Amino acid sequence: MLTVNAYAAPSATEPLIPTTVQRRDVGPHDVLIDIKFAGICHSDIHTVRGDWGPQTYPLAPGHEIAGIVTEVGSEVTRHAVGDRVGVGCMVNSCRECANCLKGEEQYCLKGNVGTYGAVDRDGTITQGGYTTHVVVNEDFVVTIPDGLKLDVAAPLLCAGITTYSPLRHWGAAPGKQVAVVGLGGLGHMAVKFAHALGAEVTVLSQSLKKMEDGLRLGADHYRATSEEETFQDLAGTFDLIINTVSAPINLDAYLSLLTVDGALVNVGAPAEPLPLHEFSLILGRRSFAGSAIGGIRETQEMLDFCAEHGIGAEIEVIPADKINEAYERVLSSDVRYRFVIDTSTMN
Repeated sequence: MLTVNAYAAPSATEPLIPTTVQRRDVGPHDVLIDIKFAGICHSDIHTVRGDWGPQTYPLAPGHEIAGIVTEVGSEVTRHAVGDRVGVGCMVNSCRECANCLKGEEQYCLKGNVGTYGAVDRDGTITQGGYTTHVVVNEDFVVTIPDGLKLDVAAPLLCAGITTYSPLRHWGAAPGKQVAVVGLGGLGHMAVKFAHALGAEVTVLSQSLKKMEDGLRLGADHYRATSEEETFQDLAGTFDLIINTVSAPINLDAYLSLLTVDGALVNVGAPAEPLPLHEFSLILGRRSFAGSAIGGIRETQEMLDFCAEHGIGAEIEVIPADKINEAYERVLSSDVRYRFVIDTSTMN
Protein backbone atom coordinates (compact mmCIF):
# COMPACT_ATOMS: atom_id res chain seq x y z
CA MET A 1 0.00 0.00 0.00
CA LEU A 2 1.06 3.55 -0.73
CA THR A 3 0.26 6.40 1.65
CA VAL A 4 -0.28 9.71 -0.16
CA ASN A 5 -1.15 13.25 0.87
CA ALA A 6 -4.71 14.39 0.34
CA TYR A 7 -7.42 16.88 1.19
CA ALA A 8 -10.56 15.16 2.44
CA ALA A 9 -13.90 15.91 4.08
CA PRO A 10 -14.10 14.44 7.62
CA SER A 11 -17.91 14.64 7.50
CA ALA A 12 -20.76 16.21 5.56
CA THR A 13 -20.66 19.36 7.66
CA GLU A 14 -16.94 20.02 8.15
CA PRO A 15 -14.41 21.74 5.86
CA LEU A 16 -11.93 19.64 3.91
CA ILE A 17 -8.64 19.17 5.74
CA PRO A 18 -5.12 17.96 4.88
CA THR A 19 -4.74 14.25 5.56
CA THR A 20 -3.47 11.05 3.93
CA VAL A 21 -5.18 8.22 2.04
CA GLN A 22 -4.08 4.73 1.07
CA ARG A 23 -3.51 3.63 -2.51
CA ARG A 24 -3.34 -0.02 -3.47
CA ASP A 25 -0.15 -1.58 -4.76
CA VAL A 26 0.23 -1.39 -8.53
CA GLY A 27 -1.26 -4.57 -9.99
CA PRO A 28 -0.51 -6.15 -13.38
CA HIS A 29 -3.01 -3.91 -15.22
CA ASP A 30 -2.66 -0.80 -13.06
CA VAL A 31 -1.10 2.59 -13.64
CA LEU A 32 0.32 4.81 -10.88
CA ILE A 33 -0.27 8.48 -11.67
CA ASP A 34 1.51 11.44 -10.12
CA ILE A 35 -1.40 13.89 -10.06
CA LYS A 36 -0.45 17.38 -11.18
CA PHE A 37 -3.85 19.07 -11.31
CA ALA A 38 -7.37 18.25 -10.12
CA GLY A 39 -10.46 20.21 -11.09
CA ILE A 40 -13.19 21.18 -8.63
CA CYS A 41 -16.62 20.10 -9.86
CA HIS A 42 -19.94 21.21 -8.35
CA SER A 43 -20.71 17.51 -7.89
CA ASP A 44 -17.71 17.27 -5.53
CA ILE A 45 -19.52 19.68 -3.24
CA HIS A 46 -22.86 17.89 -3.54
CA THR A 47 -21.21 14.57 -2.75
CA VAL A 48 -19.09 15.51 0.25
CA ARG A 49 -22.01 17.41 1.78
CA GLY A 50 -24.30 14.40 1.42
CA ASP A 51 -26.73 16.09 -0.98
CA TRP A 52 -26.94 12.96 -3.13
CA GLY A 53 -27.01 10.45 -0.29
CA PRO A 54 -24.92 9.32 2.68
CA GLN A 55 -21.17 8.93 2.22
CA THR A 56 -18.31 7.15 3.93
CA TYR A 57 -15.85 9.57 5.51
CA PRO A 58 -13.15 10.75 5.35
CA LEU A 59 -13.70 11.34 1.64
CA ALA A 60 -11.27 12.90 -0.84
CA PRO A 61 -13.29 14.01 -3.88
CA GLY A 62 -12.07 14.93 -7.34
CA HIS A 63 -12.78 13.31 -10.71
CA GLU A 64 -11.01 15.73 -13.04
CA ILE A 65 -7.48 14.38 -12.79
CA ALA A 66 -4.45 15.19 -14.95
CA GLY A 67 -0.96 13.89 -14.28
CA ILE A 68 2.05 11.84 -15.29
CA VAL A 69 2.46 8.06 -15.22
CA THR A 70 5.23 7.07 -12.81
CA GLU A 71 4.77 3.28 -12.69
CA VAL A 72 2.93 0.66 -14.73
CA GLY A 73 1.96 -2.93 -14.01
CA SER A 74 3.66 -5.87 -15.67
CA GLU A 75 0.86 -6.39 -18.22
CA VAL A 76 0.02 -2.77 -19.03
CA THR A 77 0.03 -2.04 -22.77
CA ARG A 78 -1.84 1.26 -23.12
CA HIS A 79 0.40 3.57 -21.10
CA ALA A 80 4.07 3.97 -20.24
CA VAL A 81 6.08 5.79 -17.60
CA GLY A 82 6.22 9.48 -18.48
CA ASP A 83 2.88 9.56 -20.35
CA ARG A 84 0.57 12.51 -19.82
CA VAL A 85 -2.74 11.04 -18.74
CA GLY A 86 -6.12 11.79 -17.25
CA VAL A 87 -8.76 10.09 -15.13
CA GLY A 88 -12.40 11.13 -15.12
CA CYS A 89 -15.51 10.17 -13.22
CA MET A 90 -15.09 6.39 -13.17
CA VAL A 91 -12.29 3.94 -12.51
CA ASN A 92 -13.95 0.60 -13.28
CA SER A 93 -17.06 -1.15 -14.56
CA CYS A 94 -18.23 -4.72 -15.04
CA ARG A 95 -16.73 -4.89 -18.58
CA GLU A 96 -19.32 -7.57 -19.48
CA CYS A 97 -22.76 -5.97 -19.86
CA ALA A 98 -24.18 -4.77 -23.17
CA ASN A 99 -23.40 -1.14 -22.41
CA CYS A 100 -19.80 -1.79 -21.39
CA LEU A 101 -19.25 -3.88 -24.51
CA LYS A 102 -20.50 -0.94 -26.60
CA GLY A 103 -17.98 1.40 -24.96
CA GLU A 104 -20.65 3.06 -22.82
CA GLU A 105 -19.11 2.16 -19.47
CA GLN A 106 -20.73 5.18 -17.85
CA TYR A 107 -24.04 3.34 -18.20
CA CYS A 108 -22.76 -0.01 -16.92
CA LEU A 109 -25.82 -2.10 -16.05
CA LYS A 110 -24.14 -3.23 -12.84
CA GLY A 111 -23.04 0.31 -12.02
CA ASN A 112 -19.63 1.77 -12.79
CA VAL A 113 -17.13 2.41 -10.01
CA GLY A 114 -16.92 6.14 -9.35
CA THR A 115 -13.53 7.77 -8.89
CA TYR A 116 -14.43 8.66 -5.32
CA GLY A 117 -17.04 7.59 -2.80
CA ALA A 118 -17.68 4.23 -4.50
CA VAL A 119 -16.97 0.64 -3.51
CA ASP A 120 -13.98 -0.55 -5.53
CA ARG A 121 -13.38 -4.12 -6.65
CA ASP A 122 -11.32 -4.85 -3.53
CA GLY A 123 -14.10 -3.63 -1.24
CA THR A 124 -12.42 -0.34 -0.32
CA ILE A 125 -13.98 3.10 -0.82
CA THR A 126 -12.45 4.97 -3.73
CA GLN A 127 -10.67 8.26 -3.06
CA GLY A 128 -10.43 10.89 -5.76
CA GLY A 129 -8.10 13.45 -7.23
CA TYR A 130 -7.62 15.80 -4.29
CA THR A 131 -4.53 13.69 -3.65
CA THR A 132 -0.96 13.51 -4.89
CA HIS A 133 -1.17 10.04 -6.48
CA VAL A 134 -3.75 7.55 -7.68
CA VAL A 135 -3.66 3.94 -8.89
CA VAL A 136 -6.11 3.16 -11.70
CA ASN A 137 -6.69 0.25 -14.08
CA GLU A 138 -5.16 1.14 -17.45
CA ASP A 139 -8.49 0.77 -19.26
CA PHE A 140 -9.88 3.77 -17.38
CA VAL A 141 -6.91 6.05 -18.01
CA VAL A 142 -6.95 8.33 -21.06
CA THR A 143 -4.10 10.03 -22.89
CA ILE A 144 -3.84 13.81 -22.76
CA PRO A 145 -2.49 14.94 -26.14
CA ASP A 146 0.66 17.03 -26.20
CA GLY A 147 -1.32 19.99 -27.53
CA LEU A 148 -3.20 20.36 -24.23
CA LYS A 149 -1.68 21.76 -21.05
CA LEU A 150 -2.42 19.58 -18.03
CA ASP A 151 -4.08 22.34 -16.01
CA VAL A 152 -6.65 23.27 -18.68
CA ALA A 153 -7.13 19.59 -19.55
CA ALA A 154 -8.14 18.51 -16.04
CA PRO A 155 -11.73 19.89 -16.17
CA LEU A 156 -12.25 18.25 -19.55
CA LEU A 157 -12.43 14.90 -17.75
CA CYS A 158 -15.85 15.84 -16.35
CA ALA A 159 -17.08 19.25 -17.48
CA GLY A 160 -15.72 18.60 -20.95
CA ILE A 161 -17.03 15.12 -21.62
CA THR A 162 -20.35 15.83 -19.86
CA THR A 163 -21.15 18.46 -22.48
CA TYR A 164 -19.33 16.98 -25.48
CA SER A 165 -21.20 13.67 -25.26
CA PRO A 166 -24.77 15.01 -25.63
CA LEU A 167 -23.72 17.51 -28.29
CA ARG A 168 -22.33 14.61 -30.32
CA HIS A 169 -25.23 12.26 -29.56
CA TRP A 170 -27.93 14.79 -30.53
CA GLY A 171 -26.06 15.94 -33.60
CA ALA A 172 -24.76 19.46 -33.00
CA ALA A 173 -23.41 20.47 -36.41
CA PRO A 174 -23.54 23.17 -39.07
CA GLY A 175 -27.14 24.19 -39.72
CA LYS A 176 -28.26 23.31 -36.17
CA GLN A 177 -29.49 25.78 -33.58
CA VAL A 178 -28.10 24.94 -30.13
CA ALA A 179 -28.86 26.71 -26.86
CA VAL A 180 -26.85 26.37 -23.66
CA VAL A 181 -28.61 27.11 -20.38
CA GLY A 182 -26.13 28.59 -17.90
CA LEU A 183 -22.58 29.79 -18.46
CA GLY A 184 -20.69 28.09 -15.65
CA GLY A 185 -18.21 25.24 -15.42
CA LEU A 186 -20.28 23.01 -17.71
CA GLY A 187 -21.90 25.73 -19.78
CA HIS A 188 -18.70 27.40 -20.91
CA MET A 189 -17.44 24.07 -22.25
CA ALA A 190 -20.76 23.41 -24.01
CA VAL A 191 -20.46 26.77 -25.77
CA LYS A 192 -16.91 26.04 -26.91
CA PHE A 193 -17.81 22.58 -28.20
CA ALA A 194 -21.05 23.58 -29.94
CA HIS A 195 -19.22 26.42 -31.69
CA ALA A 196 -16.36 24.14 -32.76
CA LEU A 197 -18.89 21.60 -34.08
CA GLY A 198 -20.30 24.32 -36.35
CA ALA A 199 -23.68 24.96 -34.72
CA GLU A 200 -25.24 28.37 -34.21
CA VAL A 201 -25.01 28.88 -30.45
CA THR A 202 -27.19 30.85 -28.06
CA VAL A 203 -26.51 31.21 -24.34
CA LEU A 204 -29.60 31.40 -22.13
CA SER A 205 -28.61 32.93 -18.80
CA GLN A 206 -30.51 34.63 -16.00
CA SER A 207 -28.83 37.93 -16.75
CA LEU A 208 -26.51 39.51 -19.29
CA LYS A 209 -23.59 39.95 -16.89
CA LYS A 210 -21.51 37.25 -18.61
CA MET A 211 -22.52 38.23 -22.13
CA GLU A 212 -19.05 39.43 -23.12
CA ASP A 213 -17.54 36.14 -21.98
CA GLY A 214 -20.18 34.09 -23.74
CA LEU A 215 -19.57 35.79 -27.07
CA ARG A 216 -15.82 35.47 -26.63
CA LEU A 217 -16.14 31.74 -25.96
CA GLY A 218 -18.05 31.19 -29.19
CA ALA A 219 -21.71 32.04 -28.66
CA ASP A 220 -23.49 33.80 -31.52
CA HIS A 221 -26.28 35.14 -29.30
CA TYR A 222 -26.81 35.75 -25.59
CA ARG A 223 -30.26 36.18 -24.04
CA ALA A 224 -31.47 36.77 -20.50
CA THR A 225 -34.09 34.30 -19.27
CA SER A 226 -35.23 36.84 -16.66
CA GLU A 227 -36.72 38.84 -19.54
CA GLU A 228 -40.16 37.58 -20.57
CA GLU A 229 -39.68 38.51 -24.21
CA THR A 230 -36.80 36.03 -24.48
CA PHE A 231 -39.20 33.10 -24.41
CA GLN A 232 -41.59 34.86 -26.79
CA ASP A 233 -38.88 35.77 -29.29
CA LEU A 234 -37.20 32.35 -29.28
CA ALA A 235 -40.25 30.08 -29.28
CA GLY A 236 -39.73 27.09 -31.60
CA THR A 237 -36.13 28.03 -32.39
CA PHE A 238 -33.74 25.36 -31.13
CA ASP A 239 -32.93 21.86 -32.31
CA LEU A 240 -31.10 21.16 -29.07
CA ILE A 241 -30.94 22.77 -25.65
CA ILE A 242 -28.25 21.67 -23.19
CA ASN A 243 -29.28 22.56 -19.63
CA THR A 244 -26.15 22.79 -17.50
CA VAL A 245 -27.57 24.32 -14.32
CA SER A 246 -28.11 22.36 -11.11
CA ALA A 247 -31.02 24.53 -9.95
CA PRO A 248 -34.70 24.03 -10.85
CA ILE A 249 -35.92 25.59 -14.10
CA ASN A 250 -39.36 25.93 -15.69
CA LEU A 251 -39.21 22.95 -18.03
CA ASP A 252 -42.37 23.88 -19.89
CA ALA A 253 -40.98 27.31 -20.73
CA TYR A 254 -37.71 25.88 -22.04
CA LEU A 255 -39.43 23.09 -23.96
CA SER A 256 -41.43 25.77 -25.79
CA LEU A 257 -38.17 26.99 -27.29
CA LEU A 258 -37.62 23.73 -29.19
CA THR A 259 -38.40 23.02 -32.81
CA VAL A 260 -40.43 19.97 -33.77
CA ASP A 261 -38.31 16.93 -32.82
CA GLY A 262 -36.06 19.14 -30.70
CA ALA A 263 -34.52 17.88 -27.48
CA LEU A 264 -33.92 19.47 -24.08
CA VAL A 265 -31.08 17.57 -22.43
CA ASN A 266 -30.25 17.90 -18.75
CA VAL A 267 -26.63 17.52 -17.69
CA GLY A 268 -27.02 19.58 -14.53
CA ALA A 269 -28.45 17.55 -11.66
CA PRO A 270 -30.74 19.41 -9.24
CA ALA A 271 -31.45 17.59 -6.01
CA GLU A 272 -35.23 17.90 -6.35
CA PRO A 273 -37.59 16.54 -9.08
CA LEU A 274 -38.54 18.82 -11.98
CA PRO A 275 -42.23 18.87 -12.96
CA LEU A 276 -43.49 19.30 -16.51
CA HIS A 277 -46.77 19.11 -18.47
CA GLU A 278 -46.83 16.29 -21.01
CA PHE A 279 -48.34 18.54 -23.68
CA SER A 280 -45.04 20.43 -23.72
CA LEU A 281 -43.64 17.27 -25.28
CA ILE A 282 -46.64 15.95 -27.20
CA LEU A 283 -47.51 19.05 -29.19
CA GLY A 284 -44.07 19.39 -30.74
CA ARG A 285 -42.87 15.76 -30.69
CA ARG A 286 -40.22 17.14 -28.40
CA SER A 287 -37.94 15.18 -26.09
CA PHE A 288 -36.77 15.78 -22.55
CA ALA A 289 -33.66 13.73 -21.88
CA GLY A 290 -30.64 13.39 -19.66
CA SER A 291 -27.01 12.58 -20.28
CA ALA A 292 -24.15 11.59 -18.01
CA ILE A 293 -20.48 11.58 -18.94
CA GLY A 294 -19.11 9.66 -21.91
CA GLY A 295 -17.40 6.30 -22.14
CA ILE A 296 -13.64 5.94 -22.19
CA ARG A 297 -13.48 5.81 -25.99
CA GLU A 298 -15.58 8.97 -26.35
CA THR A 299 -13.58 10.73 -23.63
CA GLN A 300 -10.40 10.08 -25.60
CA GLU A 301 -12.15 11.32 -28.74
CA MET A 302 -13.11 14.50 -26.87
CA LEU A 303 -9.54 15.13 -25.70
CA ASP A 304 -8.22 14.64 -29.23
CA PHE A 305 -10.92 17.02 -30.52
CA CYS A 306 -9.82 19.61 -27.96
CA ALA A 307 -6.19 19.32 -29.00
CA GLU A 308 -7.15 19.66 -32.66
CA HIS A 309 -9.32 22.73 -32.07
CA GLY A 310 -7.29 24.40 -29.33
CA ILE A 311 -10.00 23.96 -26.72
CA GLY A 312 -9.30 23.95 -22.99
CA ALA A 313 -11.22 24.91 -19.90
CA GLU A 314 -11.16 28.49 -18.60
CA ILE A 315 -9.52 28.01 -15.21
CA GLU A 316 -8.28 29.57 -12.01
CA VAL A 317 -5.45 27.53 -10.46
CA ILE A 318 -5.45 27.45 -6.65
CA PRO A 319 -3.31 25.91 -3.91
CA ALA A 320 -4.83 23.13 -1.85
CA ASP A 321 -5.35 25.34 1.20
CA LYS A 322 -7.85 27.39 -0.83
CA ILE A 323 -10.20 24.46 -1.54
CA ASN A 324 -12.80 25.38 1.06
CA GLU A 325 -12.79 28.99 -0.09
CA ALA A 326 -13.20 27.76 -3.66
CA TYR A 327 -16.22 25.68 -2.64
CA GLU A 328 -17.94 28.77 -1.27
CA ARG A 329 -17.10 30.69 -4.42
CA VAL A 330 -18.52 27.91 -6.60
CA LEU A 331 -21.75 28.01 -4.60
CA SER A 332 -21.98 31.76 -5.12
CA SER A 333 -21.09 31.46 -8.83
CA ASP A 334 -17.87 33.39 -8.28
CA VAL A 335 -15.60 31.46 -10.65
CA ARG A 336 -14.83 31.85 -14.34
CA TYR A 337 -15.05 29.03 -14.99
CA ARG A 338 -13.39 26.14 -13.22
CA PHE A 339 -11.13 25.94 -10.20
CA VAL A 340 -8.14 23.64 -10.63
CA ILE A 341 -6.04 22.52 -7.66
CA ASP A 342 -2.27 22.49 -8.02
CA THR A 343 -1.68 19.23 -6.18
CA SER A 344 2.01 19.94 -5.69
CA THR A 345 0.83 22.21 -2.85
CA MET A 346 -0.28 19.09 -0.92
CA ASN A 347 3.30 17.90 -0.41
